[in-house]
Amino acid sequence: MIRHSRNLIKLQSVRYASTKGKENSATENLRLGYLSDAQNAYMDRVIRVDQAGELGANFIYNGQYLALSHKRPDLKPILKHMWEQEIHHHNTFNNLQVERRVRPSLLTPLWKVGAMGLGIATGLMGKEAAMACTEAVETVIGGHYNQQLRVLTNQFHVDVVNEETGVNTPTVPEEIKDMQKLVSQFRDEELEHLDTAVEHDAHGARPYWLLTEAIKLTCRGAIWTAERV
Repeated sequence: MIRHSRNLIKLQSVRYASTKGKENSATENLRLGYLSDAQNAYMDRVIRVDQAGELGANFIYNGQYLALSHKRPDLKPILKHMWEQEIHHHNTFNNLQVERRVRPSLLTPLWKVGAMGLGIATGLMGKEAAMACTEAVETVIGGHYNQQLRVLTNQFHVDVVNEETGVNTPTVPEEIKDMQKLVSQFRDEELEHLDTAVEHDAHGARPYWLLTEAIKLTCRGAIWTAERV
C-alpha cells in the first residue's frame, strides 16, 4: 500500500516580472523556473482543475462516510483512510492555488453540492454502489492525472545556455519536477482507492455498468468545465 506524506509539497512560484527575467542569467532563470505564457496558463489550469477535483473527491467520501459509517462500521477504517488522503490532496492544491494566485473554479459551490449528493446517494444504495462510485471516479481521475504527467514531461523543457560553450541544453525546471512528483504521488493514491473499491465488491453493484458509466461521464464533464470556468 502506498503511504501518503502529511507534509505538503511546496512549489515555489514560477511567475516573476519579465524585467527581472531579462536581468537574470540563464542559470538564474532555470532556478526560478522561467515558463512561457502558455506554460504558465497550463499550470494555472492544472491547479484549478485539480483543486476542484480533489474538493469533489473530499465531499464524495464525506457523503459516503456519513451514509455508511453507522450501517457498515466495518467500512469505517477503509472510508476514513481514503477520505483523509483526499483531504490531504485538496489541502495541497489549496496551498498551490494561493501561492500562484490561481482563481478557483467559479462553480465551486456546485462541485460541493453535487459531490456530497453523489456520495450520500451511493452510500445509501449500499456498500457495492459506494465502491462502484469510487471505482468510476478514481478511474477518471487516474487517467486525468496521467494526461497531466504526459504534458508536464513532454512540454515543459527550458533551454538553458551554457555560459562556457554557448550551447542550449533543454532542462526541466525544479518546480516542474516537483509538480510531476506531486501529480504522480496523488495519481498512485487515487489508483490505490480504485483497487480498494474493486476488492470490496464494486462489481457487485446493480446496475453496475449503468451506474459506473454515468458517474464517469459526469466526472469527465466536471473536469472539462472546471478547467475553463
